[in-house]
Amino acid sequence: MVHRPIYLDSHATTPVDPRVLEAMLPFFTEQFGNPSSLTHAYGWEAEAAVTRSRQTIAAALNASPEEIVFTSGATEANNLAIKGIAEACFSRGRHIITVQTEHSAVLDPCRYLESLGFEVTYLPVQPDGLVNLDTLDKAFRDDTVLVSVMAANNEIGVLQPLAEIGARCRDRQVFFHSDAAQAIGKIPLDVEAMQLDLVSLTAHKLYGPKGTGALYVRRRPRVPLAAQLHGGGHERGLRSGTLYPPQIVGFARAVELGLEGLETERDRLLTLRQQLWQGLAPLGGLHLNGHPTQRLPNNLNVSFEGVDGQALLLGLRGTVALSSGAACSTASTAPSHVLKALGRDDALAYASLRFGLGRFTTAAEIDQVVAGVTATVQALRRAAS
Repeated sequence: MVHRPIYLDSHATTPVDPRVLEAMLPFFTEQFGNPSSLTHAYGWEAEAAVTRSRQTIAAALNASPEEIVFTSGATEANNLAIKGIAEACFSRGRHIITVQTEHSAVLDPCRYLESLGFEVTYLPVQPDGLVNLDTLDKAFRDDTVLVSVMAANNEIGVLQPLAEIGARCRDRQVFFHSDAAQAIGKIPLDVEAMQLDLVSLTAHKLYGPKGTGALYVRRRPRVPLAAQLHGGGHERGLRSGTLYPPQIVGFARAVELGLEGLETERDRLLTLRQQLWQGLAPLGGLHLNGHPTQRLPNNLNVSFEGVDGQALLLGLRGTVALSSGAACSTASTAPSHVLKALGRDDALAYASLRFGLGRFTTAAEIDQVVAGVTATVQALRRAAS
């Protein structure tokens, strides 16, 4: 059997849980109907499955099923939320607030809107990766229409204070969007308590299938949103396109499983993360990126002094599968914009590893990773001295 490295890149994607796959399989071959075909049993079966899935995902957010709009993933959901609000509120205001450490699926739509005449304020973060709420307060303007702040950062795992941000947005009647792709099923999310108006979700970060996601769109008070895909009027006219029941059923099952094991899995991952951090600590010259506790339980992002970042990744590729940042940015030669926003210099930003622990990670694997990273870092430091 070919040796495969230990997988610790769960922020990039996760394997489909066998229980998720089991739930999906009948909808490929037996219950294969189009959920929009409402004149026969095949369509009714598919439509009923989509309805049940919509209810499951809505319940995970303390929302109503009618507020869930299915998409191809969080990137599409982010685009629908940001550009949809901008177009719908064009006459009301053209100012948007977001954060420097957001995923490119938020930053790029904002830059696109800037090319159309919108103004975007990119909030800095504190050295621990958290937004300063006083800085946010000062950024609001009379023409601000949207604030977009991700729930859990995809690189450093930091959990932003959504409830506090939501309260500030509601007081000013500004719509509040959050990219929760990394958060759903890992931390509690409540659109009422957090006063969220729009929430982007995806399945493949949660042991569900790739290619499916959703956008929560608040109905009361109603959030105006301009559709970005037209043709067929699906999803209440907000997202046209034939729904894909196997993926949607898998998404809902993944959410269900995530919520069932929320506390026990959190505790297990925290124990493994502490094991990893303590195992690496004797190396010295380590910098923890992001708040030490206000972060996803499966995230550890570390910068290593005295090593070349590319050599570090190359040296580890046979031992552990991980990355230095977002999977969608690995082709870029620039250092992580998230780590630069924390104040890391280029050398440390390049020499960083994002450890993404997962549902199937074991303590024995953590020991192997510690040994591999330790040996590689020590060898690189010796070579550089």
